[in-house]
Amino acid sequence: MSSARFKIPESVLVVIHTPALEVLLIRRADAEDFWQSVTGSKNDVDEPLALTAAREVAEETGIDCGKGSALASRLRDWQLQNVYEIYPRWRSRYAPGVTHNTEHLFGLCVPERLTPRLDPREHTDWRWLPYHEAADACFSPSNAEAVLLLPKFVK
Repeated sequence: MSSARFKIPESVLVVIHTPALEVLLIRRADAEDFWQSVTGSKNDVDEPLALTAAREVAEETGIDCGKGSALASRLRDWQLQNVYEIYPRWRSRYAPGVTHNTEHLFGLCVPERLTPRLDPREHTDWRWLPYHEAADACFSPSNAEAVLLLPKFVK
C-alpha cells in the first residue's frame, strides 16, 4: 500500500432504520461474526461527511440517499462522534503510527425494510432487527451505542 492509499482515520457510521426502529445490519466478509451498520472512511480529507455517508450507504447497500435522491432528506447527521482505537487486525490499512479513528454518526430513515444489494467482497449477509436486538448483535461497542441512541433521533 503506498502512502497515498492509506485510509484516512476519519469515518462515518450510518444507522439505517425504519420508522418502527428496525435496523439494517450487514455481516462483514472478512470477519464472519462481525455484524455492523454501514461504515466507511472519507476518500479525501476534504470530502464532506454527508457525502461520505451517502457514498458508503450506496456502496455497501445499493440504497441511494445522495443529493437529489428520494431519500436524501432522510439522511441525518446526528452531530455526534466517537474516537476509538483501530482494531489491530485493520491497523495496517492506515499510515504508520495511526492508532485511532474519529467516527461521525448518521441515521438514515427508510420508509420500510428494503432489500440491500451487497458487494460480496465486503459483506456476505444482511438482516433487519428491532433496534435493541440489533445493538446486541453489533460487534463494535460504538456501533451498539449508536443503535441504542436511535429513539432520540426518530421523530
